[in-house]
Amino acid sequence: MNDRGTVLISGAGIAGAALAFWLRRYGFEVTVVERSARLRSSGYPIDVRGTAVDVVRRMGLLPRLREAHIETRLITFRDADGNRAAAVHPQSIVGGVEGEDIELRRGDLVRTLCDAVPEDVEFWFGDSVESLDEHAGGVHVSFRSGARRDFDLVVGADGLHSRTRELVLGPEQPFHRYLRYCFAGFTMPNTFGLSHEGVIWNAPGKAAALYGVQDSDELHAFLNLARPQPPAEVLRDPQAQRDLMADAFAGEGWEIPAMVAAMREADDLFFDTVSQIHLPSWSSGRVALVGDAAYAPSFLTGQGSSLALVGAYLLAGALATHADHRAAFAAYERDAREFVELNQSLVGEGDAALFPTTAEALEQRNEHLRNLTTAPPDAGREAHSALTLPDFEEAPATS
Repeated sequence: MNDRGTVLISGAGIAGAALAFWLRRYGFEVTVVERSARLRSSGYPIDVRGTAVDVVRRMGLLPRLREAHIETRLITFRDADGNRAAAVHPQSIVGGVEGEDIELRRGDLVRTLCDAVPEDVEFWFGDSVESLDEHAGGVHVSFRSGARRDFDLVVGADGLHSRTRELVLGPEQPFHRYLRYCFAGFTMPNTFGLSHEGVIWNAPGKAAALYGVQDSDELHAFLNLARPQPPAEVLRDPQAQRDLMADAFAGEGWEIPAMVAAMREADDLFFDTVSQIHLPSWSSGRVALVGDAAYAPSFLTGQGSSLALVGAYLLAGALATHADHRAAFAAYERDAREFVELNQSLVGEGDAALFPTTAEALEQRNEHLRNLTTAPPDAGREAHSALTLPDFEEAPATS
């Protein structure tokens, strides 16, 4: 295996692990730094759809991921009083394809990807990038631990609030498109007996969801709140996040009090805004971005994981086929941008209407859902499979 240079990947999530897999296959020396002390095994259910299924097939991981498929069979919607408003097959909402798309826990996907990465890839946990100093031959990286290393290239796969992106492109605000919601995710005991199903409760401007993954004794729970402006004042304060959600959902019925109580005690609370990232360019000099760091689509599209997998494949392939990193980064963006923007635009196709902010819009949504069925749809959305992957396996590096 020829050494094609050294690459630092910041972030050991879906995009980072997939990129490490492909870069090492193409002969790069790869280091992955992850600020968490260990691999994150938790996480809500996610989907791998369309073109992304082809990526994991080419990685040889499709059989293992199919084994981890959790098969949510029904989504029931309830009104503010807890009454059943509609029940539909989940793929009628997200536009999936029965028997093709894969639904699994985020942690299972990350673990599978990391297990597939060759053992000679260095994973460095409990640290993060502090500064980047680009020079003629590479990038000098200073880490929060005080360590310093030089790499030929650096890739930020460090999520919506990417530190790498901030270091090379500046503050997040100009690139951050807030979609007028914030949410809290956590786990809680499955005292409701949910199995292979989800329940979504709505009141105007508020939503709560419970997902029973297979026959687990644990539920994935979500509280979603409409807010005209992002709650910047609480983004770094977990207690303030809990207070914000508890105050917003105070006095609501159904199972909301139990969910709020569980959120108060959860040790795995994840709070953030529902947002997208839109960048004029996904690279600067010897530093590139992939996944949510470059083009977060938001969970309203259901395509974050798929875009991460596809983007990692295209970036690694571009670096393998272009000796000059500038040409490689340009090719990566040329091949991926239309696909990315098409999937980001799915928010405009009514996904946000799952969380209406007025009583009238909520009733219109419920009427629409009642016209759907509990049977899976015949086809997925065109955006999910709009890109045919190039084959990089035998392509020699060119200038």
